[in-house]
Amino acid sequence: MLNSLNFNAEISSENQFIADFSDGISLHLKREDLLHPEVSGNKFRKIKYNILEAEKQEKKTLLTFGGAYSNHIAATAAAGKISGLKTIGIIRGEELGENLENTLAQNSTLQFAHSCGMQFRFVSREAYRKKETLEFQQKLNEEFGEFYLVPEGGTNQLAIKGCEEILSEKDKEFDFIAASVGTGGTLSGLINASAENQKILGFPALKGDFLSKEIRKFSSKNNWDLILNYHFSGYAKVNAQLINFINTFKKKYEIQLDPIYTGKLLFGIFDLIESGYFPSGSKILAIHTGGLQGITGMNKILEKKNLPLITD
Repeated sequence: MLNSLNFNAEISSENQFIADFSDGISLHLKREDLLHPEVSGNKFRKIKYNILEAEKQEKKTLLTFGGAYSNHIAATAAAGKISGLKTIGIIRGEELGENLENTLAQNSTLQFAHSCGMQFRFVSREAYRKKETLEFQQKLNEEFGEFYLVPEGGTNQLAIKGCEEILSEKDKEFDFIAASVGTGGTLSGLINASAENQKILGFPALKGDFLSKEIRKFSSKNNWDLILNYHFSGYAKVNAQLINFINTFKKKYEIQLDPIYTGKLLFGIFDLIESGYFPSGSKILAIHTGGLQGITGMNKILEKKNLPLITD
């Protein structure tokens, strides 16, 4: 039984002190991961106003896109169940649909989404790249009927509106706000909600600088920067150094980090503090965006590669 969730209510998260460093630098962590057990972190923020809009339009079905271990797929399935909406997931990788029973037995993310009632449509990677085209979406309409479409990763104007609610009035005391970046939606919301004197730092989980263009679609402010050195070779790429950092952080601070986003974020922040990036006296607030459901799947990959496992 999933916990109930009122998307009409104002929900805020607590800031947890992490550590003081030399030169008067301090680090706090906004615990967005604790918002809800199944729809946590930035996924709650992104889906909130999309759920309300779907209900306003009297749509009965949510349709969205994602990979086999997508946090967005899991969160959308859970949010749909809580809200009484049907959910459809267009999943990258048609081979996963050849033996659904076997796929669900090996993939905890899809197993969870399926348990929430999500219907899957597995497509080839070539077809998946065309998901935003009118032709592709018309075919989905023909197959599934009327639905409310939520984009991959959940990022649209309504998602930005939700992510603007991450920061509260009390967060204006911080000089730097730092967050991991996937599609750019969360960072755009943080930028829009930030004070003029604050600097927003984004740590992309993907390799490359293409996200700047995406962020500028949703925000006109210039008080932000992307830190491009902590993607660990690309999306979902990890190594023993990152895993050891995540495990050490968990042991020391009793906070679980995920290896795709928040683990890389905190690794980068600690490294920048050590290298003197932040001015003396800086107060830093990092955003924990959740994503912990993917750890089980990542550990299976790490085990095959003979790398250290993420402790829970």
